[in-house]
Amino acid sequence: MTPTPTATLVARDWAEIQERMLVPLYEAVYDRLEIGPGDRLLGLDCGAGLPLLLAAGRGAVATGVEADPARRALARERLLEVLPAPPAPPMASRPYDVLLAFSPAPAALARAQSAVRRGGAVVLADWGPAERCTVPAVLGGGPVPRDLDALVERAGLRPDGSGRVFCPFGYADVDSAVRGLLSTGLFDGAADPALAEKELAEALHPFERPDGAVWLPNIFRYVIARVA
Repeated sequence: MTPTPTATLVARDWAEIQERMLVPLYEAVYDRLEIGPGDRLLGLDCGAGLPLLLAAGRGAVATGVEADPARRALARERLLEVLPAPPAPPMASRPYDVLLAFSPAPAALARAQSAVRRGGAVVLADWGPAERCTVPAVLGGGPVPRDLDALVERAGLRPDGSGRVFCPFGYADVDSAVRGLLSTGLFDGAADPALAEKELAEALHPFERPDGAVWLPNIFRYVIARVA
């Protein structure tokens, strides 16, 4: 499938503006798991591939899964291996050590975790407490954090720790903030996209600094579990 021009522009906004906002989360998880040479990592919903690049920079072998053709194309431009869907269980000698699966659909998680070795790590993450996250308030309620512990239990995984990471969303100006937040897909169901964009810009003004920059503090929570 060839991405449409609009889809490509949105994907580039994700890659150039929004994707980096989660770097503190990726780095915290990789530090905790001591990701390094020899580790094999599978990133579910890897976007334009930034989490894979960060893992590869530590010496890991990183593969991604991304359903969106435009984001997948950008990841491949970075010379990354990115698949349109989770792979079938690999040969016994080639399982993954880590599955990075932030906010996954249960079916996708079930298929992807089957490719992880016994004892391997599965990492889930989502928004932290509502009172510590600015973006959901800007979105007028926004996404409701998933119960990651319940998701771990339903998936038959063994809990192995959790943590919280400060991930501020910082933008050069309101226009960049609007483009970045629209690229997340949180507004894809809006009946009137132009109106949604206008309302988002208005909602961001209280978070605009004197120099025009926009600053949205957030806390993300992650959970590490092990494949039994």
